[in-house]
Amino acid sequence: MSWEVVIGLEIHVQLNTASKLFSGSKLSTGAEPNTQASLVDLGMPGTLPVVNKEAVRKAALFGLAINADICRHSVFERKNYFYPDLPKGYQTTQLDKPVVGAGIVEVQLDNGDKKTVRIHHAHLEEDAGKSLHEAFFDEKGHGMTGIDLNRAGTPLIEVVTEPDMSNAEEAVAFAKKLHAIVTSIGICDGDMSQGNMRFDVNVSIRKPGEPLGTRTETKNLNSFRFMERAIKLEVERQIDVLEDGGEIVQETRLYNGETHTARSMRSKEDANDYRYFPCPDLLPVEITNADLDALKAAMPELPDARKARFIADYQLSDYDADLLSGDLATAAFFEGAAKAGGDAKLAANWVMGELAAKLNTEERIISSSPVSADQLGQLIARLKDGTISSKIAKQVFEACWAGEGDPDAIIEAKGLKQMSDSGELEKIVDDIIANNAPQVDDYRNSDDAKKKKKIGFFVGQAMKATQGKANPQQLNQLLKDKLG
Repeated sequence: MSWEVVIGLEIHVQLNTASKLFSGSKLSTGAEPNTQASLVDLGMPGTLPVVNKEAVRKAALFGLAINADICRHSVFERKNYFYPDLPKGYQTTQLDKPVVGAGIVEVQLDNGDKKTVRIHHAHLEEDAGKSLHEAFFDEKGHGMTGIDLNRAGTPLIEVVTEPDMSNAEEAVAFAKKLHAIVTSIGICDGDMSQGNMRFDVNVSIRKPGEPLGTRTETKNLNSFRFMERAIKLEVERQIDVLEDGGEIVQETRLYNGETHTARSMRSKEDANDYRYFPCPDLLPVEITNADLDALKAAMPELPDARKARFIADYQLSDYDADLLSGDLATAAFFEGAAKAGGDAKLAANWVMGELAAKLNTEERIISSSPVSADQLGQLIARLKDGTISSKIAKQVFEACWAGEGDPDAIIEAKGLKQMSDSGELEKIVDDIIANNAPQVDDYRNSDDAKKKKKIGFFVGQAMKATQGKANPQQLNQLLKDKLG
Protein backbone atom coordinates (compact mmCIF):
# COMPACT_ATOMS: atom_id res chain seq x y z
CA MET A 1 0.00 0.00 0.00
CA SER A 2 1.32 3.45 -0.91
CA TRP A 3 1.37 6.18 1.68
CA GLU A 4 2.19 9.88 1.54
CA VAL A 5 4.19 11.36 4.40
CA VAL A 6 3.42 14.89 5.57
CA ILE A 7 5.89 16.70 7.83
CA GLY A 8 5.88 20.09 9.49
CA LEU A 9 8.40 21.47 11.97
CA GLU A 10 8.35 23.77 14.97
CA ILE A 11 11.82 25.06 15.77
CA HIS A 12 12.79 26.75 19.02
CA VAL A 13 15.64 29.18 18.39
CA GLN A 14 17.22 30.61 21.54
CA LEU A 15 18.15 34.23 20.97
CA ASN A 16 21.62 35.21 22.12
CA THR A 17 20.66 38.35 24.02
CA ALA A 18 22.54 39.40 27.15
CA SER A 19 19.43 39.15 29.33
CA LYS A 20 16.08 37.41 29.42
CA LEU A 21 12.96 38.31 27.47
CA PHE A 22 11.12 40.15 30.26
CA SER A 23 13.75 40.72 32.96
CA GLY A 24 17.34 41.82 33.44
CA SER A 25 18.49 38.34 34.50
CA LYS A 26 21.70 37.27 32.81
CA LEU A 27 21.94 34.40 30.34
CA SER A 28 24.92 32.07 30.55
CA THR A 29 25.47 28.35 30.20
CA GLY A 30 26.67 26.30 33.14
CA ALA A 31 25.65 28.56 36.03
CA GLU A 32 24.68 26.99 39.34
CA PRO A 33 20.98 25.97 39.35
CA ASN A 34 18.52 28.73 40.25
CA THR A 35 21.15 31.49 40.42
CA GLN A 36 19.85 33.33 37.35
CA ALA A 37 16.13 33.50 38.05
CA SER A 38 14.79 36.83 39.28
CA LEU A 39 11.49 37.65 40.94
CA VAL A 40 10.16 38.68 37.54
CA ASP A 41 11.10 35.30 36.05
CA LEU A 42 9.26 33.60 38.92
CA GLY A 43 6.15 35.74 38.44
CA MET A 44 6.14 36.95 42.04
CA PRO A 45 3.31 39.32 43.05
CA GLY A 46 4.07 42.97 42.42
CA THR A 47 6.57 42.36 39.61
CA LEU A 48 6.04 43.58 36.06
CA PRO A 49 7.74 42.33 32.87
CA VAL A 50 9.53 44.66 30.45
CA VAL A 51 10.12 43.52 26.86
CA ASN A 52 13.74 43.05 25.79
CA LYS A 53 14.11 45.36 22.78
CA GLU A 54 17.08 43.39 21.43
CA ALA A 55 15.00 40.20 21.34
CA VAL A 56 12.38 41.97 19.23
CA ARG A 57 15.09 43.30 16.93
CA LYS A 58 16.59 39.82 16.45
CA ALA A 59 13.17 38.30 15.74
CA ALA A 60 12.45 40.95 13.11
CA LEU A 61 15.90 40.42 11.58
CA PHE A 62 15.06 36.75 11.15
CA GLY A 63 11.79 37.72 9.47
CA LEU A 64 13.63 39.90 6.97
CA ALA A 65 16.13 37.09 6.28
CA ILE A 66 13.31 34.78 5.13
CA ASN A 67 11.39 37.50 3.25
CA ALA A 68 8.55 37.29 5.73
CA ASP A 69 5.86 39.78 6.62
CA ILE A 70 6.80 41.76 9.73
CA CYS A 71 3.94 42.61 12.06
CA ARG A 72 4.14 46.32 12.88
CA HIS A 73 1.80 45.91 15.87
CA SER A 74 2.78 42.74 17.74
CA VAL A 75 0.96 41.44 20.82
CA PHE A 76 1.84 39.05 23.67
CA GLU A 77 -0.53 36.45 25.12
CA ARG A 78 -0.48 34.12 28.09
CA LYS A 79 -0.52 30.39 27.39
CA ASN A 80 -1.86 28.67 30.49
CA TYR A 81 -0.77 25.22 31.59
CA PHE A 82 0.70 23.57 34.67
CA TYR A 83 4.16 22.04 34.74
CA PRO A 84 6.68 22.08 37.61
CA ASP A 85 9.32 23.98 35.61
CA LEU A 86 6.84 26.73 34.63
CA PRO A 87 6.88 28.85 37.80
CA LYS A 88 4.22 31.37 36.78
CA GLY A 89 1.67 28.78 35.69
CA TYR A 90 1.63 30.35 32.23
CA GLN A 91 4.05 31.08 29.40
CA THR A 92 4.18 34.53 27.86
CA THR A 93 4.11 33.99 24.12
CA GLN A 94 2.39 35.21 20.93
CA LEU A 95 -0.60 33.78 19.10
CA ASP A 96 -2.73 36.12 17.00
CA LYS A 97 -0.15 38.80 16.14
CA PRO A 98 3.39 37.34 16.15
CA VAL A 99 6.37 39.48 15.17
CA VAL A 100 7.09 37.40 12.04
CA GLY A 101 4.38 36.41 9.59
CA ALA A 102 4.45 34.22 6.49
CA GLY A 103 7.80 33.69 4.75
CA ILE A 104 9.71 31.13 2.68
CA VAL A 105 12.97 29.22 2.88
CA GLU A 106 14.56 27.78 -0.26
CA VAL A 107 16.35 24.46 0.27
CA GLN A 108 18.69 22.52 -2.00
CA LEU A 109 18.36 18.75 -1.62
CA ASP A 110 21.19 16.23 -1.97
CA ASN A 111 19.98 15.21 -5.44
CA GLY A 112 20.26 18.82 -6.61
CA ASP A 113 16.51 19.54 -6.59
CA LYS A 114 15.16 22.72 -5.02
CA LYS A 115 12.49 22.69 -2.33
CA THR A 116 10.47 25.64 -1.06
CA VAL A 117 9.30 25.38 2.55
CA ARG A 118 6.72 27.91 3.64
CA ILE A 119 7.01 29.49 7.07
CA HIS A 120 3.60 30.01 8.65
CA HIS A 121 4.97 32.42 11.27
CA ALA A 122 7.64 32.87 13.95
CA HIS A 123 6.66 34.17 17.35
CA LEU A 124 8.55 35.44 20.37
CA GLU A 125 8.15 33.59 23.64
CA GLU A 126 9.90 32.84 26.91
CA ASP A 127 11.40 29.44 27.65
CA ALA A 128 10.44 27.33 30.65
CA GLY A 129 12.85 26.03 33.28
CA LYS A 130 14.44 22.59 33.24
CA SER A 131 13.41 19.44 35.09
CA LEU A 132 16.27 17.23 36.31
CA HIS A 133 15.09 13.67 36.89
CA GLU A 134 18.21 11.62 37.57
CA ALA A 135 20.40 13.37 40.12
CA PHE A 136 18.25 13.62 43.22
CA PHE A 137 17.22 11.03 45.84
CA ASP A 138 15.53 11.26 49.24
CA GLU A 139 16.85 9.62 52.43
CA LYS A 140 15.21 6.33 51.43
CA GLY A 141 16.81 6.32 48.02
CA HIS A 142 13.64 7.24 46.15
CA GLY A 143 14.21 9.26 43.00
CA MET A 144 13.15 12.90 43.02
CA THR A 145 12.93 15.63 40.40
CA GLY A 146 14.96 18.81 40.69
CA ILE A 147 13.90 22.07 39.06
CA ASP A 148 16.45 24.52 37.62
CA LEU A 149 14.81 27.84 36.73
CA ASN A 150 17.90 29.49 35.22
CA ARG A 151 16.43 28.96 31.73
CA ALA A 152 12.98 30.32 32.66
CA GLY A 153 12.38 33.54 30.74
CA THR A 154 15.07 32.92 28.12
CA PRO A 155 14.03 34.56 24.83
CA LEU A 156 13.07 32.24 21.98
CA ILE A 157 11.57 32.53 18.56
CA GLU A 158 9.45 29.55 17.64
CA VAL A 159 9.49 29.06 13.88
CA VAL A 160 6.44 27.18 12.60
CA THR A 161 6.47 25.73 9.09
CA GLU A 162 3.63 24.65 6.86
CA PRO A 163 3.44 20.84 6.36
CA ASP A 164 5.50 21.06 3.16
CA MET A 165 8.02 18.26 3.68
CA SER A 166 7.40 14.69 2.55
CA ASN A 167 10.35 12.71 3.94
CA ALA A 168 13.08 12.83 6.55
CA GLU A 169 15.72 14.00 4.07
CA GLU A 170 13.73 17.11 3.16
CA ALA A 171 13.10 17.90 6.83
CA VAL A 172 16.80 17.62 7.67
CA ALA A 173 17.81 19.72 4.66
CA PHE A 174 15.38 22.43 5.78
CA ALA A 175 16.61 22.23 9.39
CA LYS A 176 20.21 22.66 8.25
CA LYS A 177 19.26 25.65 6.10
CA LEU A 178 17.43 27.28 8.99
CA HIS A 179 20.44 26.63 11.23
CA ALA A 180 22.62 28.33 8.61
CA ILE A 181 20.33 31.37 8.47
CA VAL A 182 20.07 32.01 12.23
CA THR A 183 23.82 31.57 12.78
CA SER A 184 24.68 33.72 9.75
CA ILE A 185 22.59 36.64 10.93
CA GLY A 186 23.99 36.24 14.45
CA ILE A 187 20.77 35.79 16.43
CA CYS A 188 21.65 32.31 17.80
CA ASP A 189 24.84 30.29 18.22
CA GLY A 190 23.03 27.20 16.93
CA ASP A 191 24.55 24.92 19.58
CA MET A 192 22.05 22.06 19.58
CA SER A 193 23.96 20.11 22.24
CA GLN A 194 23.01 22.85 24.72
CA GLY A 195 19.42 23.02 23.52
CA ASN A 196 19.93 26.42 21.93
CA MET A 197 18.14 25.13 18.84
CA ARG A 198 15.54 22.37 19.25
CA PHE A 199 13.20 20.75 16.76
CA ASP A 200 9.66 19.46 17.25
CA VAL A 201 8.56 17.25 14.36
CA ASN A 202 4.91 16.84 13.34
CA VAL A 203 4.34 13.70 11.26
CA SER A 204 1.22 12.28 9.65
CA ILE A 205 0.56 9.88 6.78
CA ARG A 206 -2.29 9.51 4.31
CA LYS A 207 -3.28 7.81 1.08
CA PRO A 208 -2.71 9.98 -2.02
CA GLY A 209 -5.64 12.34 -2.50
CA GLU A 210 -7.02 11.91 1.01
CA PRO A 211 -7.24 14.68 3.68
CA LEU A 212 -4.37 15.12 6.12
CA GLY A 213 -4.06 12.32 8.63
CA THR A 214 -3.85 12.61 12.42
CA ARG A 215 -0.46 13.98 13.36
CA THR A 216 1.89 13.24 16.20
CA GLU A 217 4.56 15.56 17.57
CA THR A 218 8.01 14.29 18.52
CA LYS A 219 9.58 16.93 20.76
CA ASN A 220 13.00 18.35 21.57
CA LEU A 221 15.17 16.72 18.92
CA ASN A 222 18.61 18.28 19.27
CA SER A 223 20.57 16.88 16.33
CA PHE A 224 20.01 16.44 12.61
CA ARG A 225 20.81 12.74 12.89
CA PHE A 226 18.25 12.22 15.66
CA MET A 227 15.66 14.12 13.64
CA GLU A 228 16.15 11.91 10.61
CA ARG A 229 15.97 8.72 12.66
CA ALA A 230 12.95 9.88 14.69
CA ILE A 231 10.96 10.77 11.57
CA LYS A 232 11.68 7.45 9.86
CA LEU A 233 10.79 5.55 13.04
CA GLU A 234 7.49 7.42 13.43
CA VAL A 235 6.55 6.95 9.77
CA GLU A 236 7.14 3.20 10.10
CA ARG A 237 5.09 3.09 13.31
CA GLN A 238 2.13 4.96 11.83
CA ILE A 239 2.09 2.77 8.71
CA ASP A 240 2.15 -0.37 10.86
CA VAL A 241 -0.72 0.91 13.04
CA LEU A 242 -2.94 1.83 10.10
CA GLU A 243 -2.21 -1.29 8.08
CA ASP A 244 -3.09 -3.37 11.15
CA GLY A 245 -6.49 -1.65 11.29
CA GLY A 246 -5.68 0.73 14.15
CA GLU A 247 -5.99 4.51 14.48
CA ILE A 248 -3.33 7.16 15.04
CA VAL A 249 -3.79 9.06 18.30
CA GLN A 250 -2.90 12.77 18.38
CA GLU A 251 -0.12 12.79 20.95
CA THR A 252 3.26 14.14 21.96
CA ARG A 253 6.11 11.64 21.73
CA LEU A 254 9.72 11.53 22.93
CA TYR A 255 12.63 10.02 21.02
CA ASN A 256 15.63 8.39 22.74
CA GLY A 257 18.71 8.78 20.57
CA GLU A 258 20.74 6.24 22.54
CA THR A 259 18.27 3.37 22.16
CA HIS A 260 16.67 4.54 18.89
CA THR A 261 13.23 4.15 20.43
CA ALA A 262 10.28 6.49 20.95
CA ARG A 263 7.42 6.51 23.43
CA SER A 264 4.21 8.36 24.03
CA MET A 265 4.59 11.27 26.47
CA ARG A 266 1.07 12.67 26.68
CA SER A 267 -2.00 13.33 24.58
CA LYS A 268 -1.53 16.34 22.32
CA GLU A 269 -3.40 19.47 23.33
CA ASP A 270 -5.26 21.81 20.99
CA ALA A 271 -4.86 25.60 21.17
CA ASN A 272 -8.11 26.09 23.10
CA ASP A 273 -6.81 23.81 25.87
CA TYR A 274 -4.28 26.49 26.78
CA ARG A 275 -6.88 29.24 27.37
CA TYR A 276 -4.86 31.94 25.61
CA PHE A 277 -5.66 35.52 26.52
CA PRO A 278 -3.83 38.85 26.00
CA CYS A 279 -1.13 39.51 28.59
CA PRO A 280 -2.44 42.39 30.75
CA ASP A 281 1.07 43.41 31.84
CA LEU A 282 2.56 44.05 28.39
CA LEU A 283 1.76 46.74 25.84
CA PRO A 284 1.83 45.92 22.11
CA VAL A 285 5.22 46.11 20.42
CA GLU A 286 5.42 48.66 17.61
CA ILE A 287 7.95 48.19 14.78
CA THR A 288 8.43 51.24 12.56
CA ASN A 289 9.66 51.67 9.00
CA ALA A 290 12.81 53.25 10.42
CA ASP A 291 13.38 50.13 12.55
CA LEU A 292 13.10 47.89 9.49
CA ASP A 293 15.33 50.12 7.37
CA ALA A 294 18.03 49.95 10.05
CA LEU A 295 17.76 46.16 10.21
CA LYS A 296 17.97 45.81 6.43
CA ALA A 297 21.06 48.00 6.36
CA ALA A 298 22.72 45.84 9.03
CA MET A 299 21.76 42.48 7.50
CA PRO A 300 24.81 40.18 7.41
CA GLU A 301 25.60 37.98 4.42
CA LEU A 302 23.02 35.20 4.09
CA PRO A 303 23.91 31.57 3.19
CA ASP A 304 22.64 31.78 -0.42
CA ALA A 305 24.64 34.95 -1.09
CA ARG A 306 27.71 33.40 0.53
CA LYS A 307 27.37 30.30 -1.67
CA ALA A 308 27.17 32.45 -4.82
CA ARG A 309 30.26 34.38 -3.69
CA PHE A 310 32.21 31.18 -3.04
CA ILE A 311 31.43 29.99 -6.57
CA ALA A 312 32.39 33.34 -8.11
CA ASP A 313 35.44 34.19 -6.00
CA TYR A 314 36.94 30.74 -5.39
CA GLN A 315 35.72 28.87 -8.49
CA LEU A 316 34.21 26.14 -6.32
CA SER A 317 31.69 23.67 -7.69
CA ASP A 318 28.04 24.10 -6.74
CA TYR A 319 28.33 21.05 -4.47
CA ASP A 320 31.48 22.24 -2.67
CA ALA A 321 30.16 25.78 -2.27
CA ASP A 322 26.89 24.47 -0.85
CA LEU A 323 28.66 22.36 1.79
CA LEU A 324 31.12 25.06 2.79
CA SER A 325 28.75 28.04 2.87
CA GLY A 326 25.92 26.58 4.95
CA ASP A 327 27.53 26.75 8.38
CA LEU A 328 29.00 30.15 9.28
CA ALA A 329 31.88 28.69 11.31
CA THR A 330 32.80 26.27 8.51
CA ALA A 331 32.63 29.04 5.93
CA ALA A 332 34.92 31.27 8.00
CA PHE A 333 37.36 28.41 8.57
CA PHE A 334 37.48 27.61 4.85
CA GLU A 335 38.06 31.22 3.86
CA GLY A 336 40.82 31.58 6.45
CA ALA A 337 42.57 28.42 5.24
CA ALA A 338 42.16 29.39 1.57
CA LYS A 339 43.67 32.83 2.10
CA ALA A 340 46.52 31.53 4.28
CA GLY A 341 47.33 28.69 1.87
CA GLY A 342 46.77 30.46 -1.41
CA ASP A 343 44.71 27.64 -2.91
CA ALA A 344 40.92 27.57 -2.45
CA LYS A 345 40.38 24.15 -4.03
CA LEU A 346 42.98 22.49 -1.80
CA ALA A 347 41.49 24.25 1.23
CA ALA A 348 38.01 23.03 0.28
CA ASN A 349 39.27 19.45 -0.13
CA TRP A 350 41.00 19.46 3.26
CA VAL A 351 38.10 21.08 5.15
CA MET A 352 35.53 18.69 3.65
CA GLY A 353 37.86 15.70 3.80
CA GLU A 354 40.56 15.21 6.39
CA LEU A 355 39.33 17.89 8.80
CA ALA A 356 35.65 16.90 8.62
CA ALA A 357 36.50 13.22 9.16
CA LYS A 358 38.62 14.01 12.21
CA LEU A 359 35.96 16.30 13.70
CA ASN A 360 33.30 13.64 13.13
CA THR A 361 35.41 10.90 14.73
CA GLU A 362 36.00 12.96 17.86
CA GLU A 363 32.48 14.47 17.87
CA ARG A 364 33.81 18.01 17.77
CA ILE A 365 32.42 21.12 16.12
CA ILE A 366 34.72 23.06 13.83
CA SER A 367 35.09 25.97 16.27
CA SER A 368 36.84 23.57 18.68
CA SER A 369 39.22 22.14 16.07
CA PRO A 370 42.79 21.77 17.45
CA VAL A 371 44.03 22.68 13.96
CA SER A 372 43.31 26.33 13.21
CA ALA A 373 42.47 27.79 9.80
CA ASP A 374 45.88 29.48 9.68
CA GLN A 375 47.64 26.19 10.45
CA LEU A 376 45.72 24.35 7.76
CA GLY A 377 46.56 27.18 5.37
CA GLN A 378 50.24 26.81 6.25
CA LEU A 379 50.03 23.09 5.55
CA ILE A 380 48.37 23.76 2.18
CA ALA A 381 51.09 26.28 1.30
CA ARG A 382 53.78 23.65 1.97
CA LEU A 383 51.91 21.19 -0.23
CA LYS A 384 51.57 23.75 -2.99
CA ASP A 385 55.24 24.79 -3.02
CA GLY A 386 56.42 21.16 -3.02
CA THR A 387 57.96 21.17 0.45
CA ILE A 388 55.93 18.07 1.39
CA SER A 389 53.96 15.41 -0.45
CA SER A 390 50.27 14.70 0.04
CA LYS A 391 51.15 11.58 2.04
CA ILE A 392 53.47 13.50 4.35
CA ALA A 393 50.86 16.27 4.63
CA LYS A 394 48.48 13.85 6.38
CA GLN A 395 51.26 12.95 8.82
CA VAL A 396 51.89 16.65 9.52
CA PHE A 397 48.15 17.24 9.96
CA GLU A 398 47.95 14.48 12.58
CA ALA A 399 50.91 15.96 14.47
CA CYS A 400 49.36 19.41 14.30
CA TRP A 401 46.06 17.99 15.59
CA ALA A 402 47.94 16.42 18.49
CA GLY A 403 49.27 19.84 19.47
CA GLU A 404 52.88 19.37 18.36
CA GLY A 405 53.09 22.85 16.84
CA ASP A 406 52.59 24.62 13.53
CA PRO A 407 53.14 22.70 10.28
CA ASP A 408 56.44 24.44 9.46
CA ALA A 409 57.86 23.60 12.87
CA ILE A 410 56.68 19.98 12.61
CA ILE A 411 58.16 19.56 9.12
CA GLU A 412 61.49 20.92 10.30
CA ALA A 413 61.61 18.99 13.57
CA LYS A 414 60.70 15.66 12.00
CA GLY A 415 62.76 16.11 8.85
CA LEU A 416 59.75 15.69 6.59
CA LYS A 417 60.76 17.92 3.70
CA GLN A 418 60.14 16.38 0.33
CA MET A 419 63.21 15.05 -1.48
CA SER A 420 63.57 17.09 -4.66
CA ASP A 421 67.33 16.77 -5.24
CA SER A 422 67.48 15.34 -8.77
CA GLY A 423 70.90 13.78 -8.28
CA GLU A 424 69.92 11.97 -5.09
CA LEU A 425 66.63 10.77 -6.58
CA GLU A 426 68.38 9.58 -9.75
CA LYS A 427 70.79 7.42 -7.74
CA ILE A 428 67.86 5.80 -5.86
CA VAL A 429 66.00 5.13 -9.13
CA ASP A 430 69.14 3.62 -10.71
CA ASP A 431 69.54 1.25 -7.75
CA ILE A 432 65.88 0.17 -7.96
CA ILE A 433 66.16 -0.55 -11.68
CA ALA A 434 69.40 -2.46 -11.20
CA ASN A 435 67.96 -4.61 -8.39
CA ASN A 436 64.66 -5.46 -10.08
CA ALA A 437 65.62 -6.75 -13.54
CA PRO A 438 62.56 -9.07 -14.01
CA GLN A 439 60.12 -6.24 -13.26
CA VAL A 440 62.06 -3.91 -15.58
CA ASP A 441 61.85 -6.41 -18.45
CA ASP A 442 58.15 -6.97 -17.80
CA TYR A 443 57.54 -3.23 -17.85
CA ARG A 444 59.47 -2.64 -21.08
CA ASN A 445 57.65 -5.49 -22.84
CA SER A 446 54.20 -4.13 -21.91
CA ASP A 447 51.93 -1.85 -23.91
CA ASP A 448 51.30 1.73 -22.77
CA ALA A 449 48.11 0.87 -20.86
CA LYS A 450 49.84 -1.82 -18.80
CA LYS A 451 52.88 0.38 -18.24
CA LYS A 452 50.68 2.91 -16.41
CA LYS A 453 49.79 0.19 -13.90
CA LYS A 454 53.19 -1.48 -13.64
CA ILE A 455 55.09 1.73 -12.93
CA GLY A 456 53.37 1.75 -9.52
CA PHE A 457 55.75 -0.99 -8.37
CA PHE A 458 58.78 1.20 -8.97
CA VAL A 459 57.12 4.24 -7.40
CA GLY A 460 56.39 2.15 -4.30
CA GLN A 461 59.98 0.98 -4.06
CA ALA A 462 61.27 4.54 -4.39
CA MET A 463 58.85 5.85 -1.76
CA LYS A 464 59.92 3.07 0.57
CA ALA A 465 63.58 3.95 0.03
CA THR A 466 62.95 7.64 0.70
CA GLN A 467 60.47 7.08 3.57
CA GLY A 468 57.75 8.70 1.49
CA LYS A 469 59.73 11.90 0.97
CA ALA A 470 60.34 11.68 -2.79
CA ASN A 471 58.63 14.34 -4.89
CA PRO A 472 55.93 12.28 -6.68
CA GLN A 473 55.85 14.27 -9.91
CA GLN A 474 59.64 14.38 -10.18
CA LEU A 475 59.92 10.70 -9.32
CA ASN A 476 57.35 9.60 -11.91
CA GLN A 477 59.03 11.55 -14.68
CA LEU A 478 62.48 10.20 -13.72
CA LEU A 479 61.19 6.60 -13.75
CA LYS A 480 59.55 7.02 -17.14
CA ASP A 481 62.74 8.47 -18.58
CA LYS A 482 64.92 5.70 -17.12
CA LEU A 483 62.60 2.76 -17.87
CA GLY A 484 61.87 3.87 -21.39
